[in-house]
Amino acid sequence: MKEKKFEVAMRELEDIVKRLESGDLPLEESLKIFEEGVALSRYCFNKLEEAEKRVSILIKDEGGIKKEPFEAKESEDVKKD
Repeated sequence: MKEKKFEVAMRELEDIVKRLESGDLPLEESLKIFEEGVALSRYCFNKLEEAEKRVSILIKDEGGIKKEPFEAKESEDVKKD
């Protein structure tokens, strides 16, 4: 697959999912875009794995790598219920 930005690949994958979920496509076209979706999914997964490895390298603890789960902090603009 041609190199592209992760965000572009995710948008394309989301579009494919929407098209497949609509149920309006002929079988052959559904299979074709399903294959494209699988390729995009693998591409995105690999990009995420690369990012995780880079983050792991940056987070060091006592000479080794300390894996810490990512926890997104809630924006101050969002009101809590």
